[in-house]
Order: sequence, then C-alpha cells, then structure tokens
Amino acid sequence: MLDFAIFAVTFVIILIGAVLYLYPSSRSASGVPGLNPTEEKDGNLPDIVNKGSLHEFLVGLHDEFGSVASFWFGGRPVVSLGAVDQLRQHINPNWTTDSFETMLKSLLGYRSGSGVGVTESMIRKKVYEGAINKTLDNNFPLLLQLVEELVDKWAFYPKSQHTPLCAHLLGLAMKAVTQLAMGSRFRDDAEIIQFRKNHEAIWSEIGKGYLDGSLEKSSSRKAHYESALAEMESVLKSVAKQKCGQGSSQSSFVNYLLQAKLTERQVMEDGMVFTLAGCVITANLCIWAVHFLSVSEAVQERLYHELVEVLGEEPITLEKIPQLRYCQQVLNETVRTAKLTPMAARLQEVEGKVDQHVIPKETLVIYALGVVLQDADTWSLPYRFNPDRFADESVMKSFSLLGFSGNQACPELRFAYTVAAVLLSTLVRRLRLHRVEGQVVEARYELVTTPKDDTWITVSKRN
Repeated sequence: MLDFAIFAVTFVIILIGAVLYLYPSSRSASGVPGLNPTEEKDGNLPDIVNKGSLHEFLVGLHDEFGSVASFWFGGRPVVSLGAVDQLRQHINPNWTTDSFETMLKSLLGYRSGSGVGVTESMIRKKVYEGAINKTLDNNFPLLLQLVEELVDKWAFYPKSQHTPLCAHLLGLAMKAVTQLAMGSRFRDDAEIIQFRKNHEAIWSEIGKGYLDGSLEKSSSRKAHYESALAEMESVLKSVAKQKCGQGSSQSSFVNYLLQAKLTERQVMEDGMVFTLAGCVITANLCIWAVHFLSVSEAVQERLYHELVEVLGEEPITLEKIPQLRYCQQVLNETVRTAKLTPMAARLQEVEGKVDQHVIPKETLVIYALGVVLQDADTWSLPYRFNPDRFADESVMKSFSLLGFSGNQACPELRFAYTVAAVLLSTLVRRLRLHRVEGQVVEARYELVTTPKDDTWITVSKRN
C-alpha cells in the first residue's frame, strides 16, 4: 500500500532519466486520455513549468481529462491517477518497499533498495523505523523541553507583536531532529546554523533544481549543492565515529542504527534521509497546523478543552497522545487541507490495469494526491478546514489508503505527528492564537507544500 513518503522524488528521478535518455515520441500512452506532447524533445515539461508546479499542472490535467489521464516527459508517456477509486485499483497491499527512502537515496547518489533482496530490504526498513521509534521513546523529555522553550518565548510577546511561524517552527524542527538524531553536539547554536544552511541548499535543489533542470545548467549552483551535501555527509560520518567510541548507552537515532550493526556508510545514508525529510515534514506540519488554528477560533477552543480534559495541567506524555482524538483529527485535516505532500509516484513493475486502461510495464504512474485531497466526491466541502470530517470511519479509510494514517504512514510522518502533538498540547493550553488581519497565505507546491512567504500570527495569554 501507499506510503506517505512516496511523493515527487520518484517524479524527479524519472524526469532526469527522461531528459538524459529520451524515448521516441511515438510511444503510446495505451489509449489513456490526456495531452499530446507540446514539444517533441521535452514532452509536456513546458506546460508544467508554465503552471508553476507539477501539482498545479495535475489539477488542470484531471479537470480536463478526468480521474485517469496521461501526459509526456520527453518522449515517455506518464499516467496520472486523480481519484480514490482509481488509486484503490492500482495500490498493491503487498508492496513492502519504502519508496521515499529508495528514491531519495537514489537522488542523493546512494545505493537504493533496488537490487537488494526482499528480506534484506525489509530488515533495513525495520531497523530504520525502529530507530526512530526508540529515539522518540527515550528522548521525549528533550523534545518537550525544546517545545516549552519556544512557547515560553512566545508567551513574553505582546499581543501586537507578529510571530513568524516559518522561521520559528523550522528552527524547532531543526533542533528536534538534529538533537534527537545526532545527540548533544547539536545543542550548539553554531552547529544548528551550519546544518540549516546545508539543509536548505540541498533541499531547495531537490525540490526545484532537479525538477526544472536548472541545477544542471548552473555550475555555481551545482557546486554549492555538492559542497553542502559533502559537508552534511562528513558531519554524519563524524557523529557515527564519535558514537561508536561512546558505547551503547547513548539514545540518539544514530546510536540505534549502530546498535543494529549497520555500517558507517549505511548509518550516514539513513541519517541523511531522516534529517533531510524529518526537518521539512515536521516543520511544515507544525506551521500549517498553527496557521489553521489561528484562523479557526472554534477549532482552537475545542482542541483546548480536549487538552485540558485529558491532560489537566500536566505535561503531555507519549502514552497520552493516542487519547487526544480531536488533536489527531486536527493534524489529519491539516495534512489534507494543506496538501502536505501533493504527489506520489511508482514505476509500474508489471503490466496493470485501471478501469478499462492498460498500464504497460515500466510506465511511471503518478498519484495526484493534491488533486485527490481536494476531490469533492471524496470530501464534503473540500476547501473548508473541518477536523470533524475525520470522525467518519469511511473518511479515515480513504485517508489511510493514501498512506497518511495508520501503520503504513512513513516513519518521518509519524515523527512529525508526535512533535506537532507536543507543540499543540503545550501551546494551545497556554496561549490563544490569532490571525493577522489582511494576511494572505499562499502555498508553494514542491516535494512538501510550504508557505511561499513566512506566515505570521499573534498570541495572547489565556486567563
């Protein structure tokens, strides 16, 4: 079944392959309705660039051609699925690979899961997921401390002061991920600042530079990207060596990978995936959740009453998080409304069929999640922020099918949900969140949906 994390990294890699190894433009899209190539060499790439993002292109594509539609990368046909019923037909419940990890490692030039035996791949995946779970279990007090430090800072702000969500919550995510992943070394602000610079250099190019081909056309940008990647790899290798010398008493993510007897190279690769993806997913889930609460006073107050009822005045614990049912609904609705990951993809391993359409082997199949998450046939009033919709079991089944909930959600998303639950439980019990009048928040659709510009709120103390 679909992991949350199999989003556009696959798309980016196939695009690179399409640009470098163009297929003949006469290849058939198997009769799937869709666009003809705009250009023989680039297919519909100019249309995607003109729309501003792949997500916005897919919205128009499915509006015109329906829930199963096709377009072209270079001379290669691509099939996009834009409705739950069609995704249900295509998703294979026996898939065991984590496509996000596989594709991100491929993009970074690491050895992916391809060519590795199923047993070895599953063991490696379980080690990775187990390391994240153990890291949260044993470092929860540190996570709570980091959140409380931020909320304490906000509590001193006058109500008139605008609080920049993106800057502050990306900072929280960076501190949480780096300290839980790599230990006390990243309590040093200088280490955090350098990590943030390298992270931004790498992620921005993964999100855009590869997509539009601009990275390969700019030697200076490519050099900057490669330098940032090399420096982050060096830091992760250094941390792994240091942890090896400290024994097994430490409780960071890297330590748990080492305890599982992964090699230094494997530890570095898994550390890179977790720190890159974990920071971006965690930060943006928190940013969008706080933003939506600031513009929905009724939802904010209902969440406050649940938090008080379940937690009283006590700090949140891992054991209490599952009891916060409405908080979970708020986070689910945040993922849906923000279209947190607007696309996913898989390479068709064997010939398949969706509706009456045959999908040939090795066809790239896009899951247009951003389209599905706003589909009026699946979600009533889809553009309204309404956490109550997730009290409906059928809605939860659709959400789980897309890989955003349950045991099949990727570990980075489960980590992000935990951080967000700690943040909201601490923040909403102490402060009221207010929107800034006249502010228009627009989204940037890349691998993870982010605000185009920093988003602002004001806060006031609860009586």
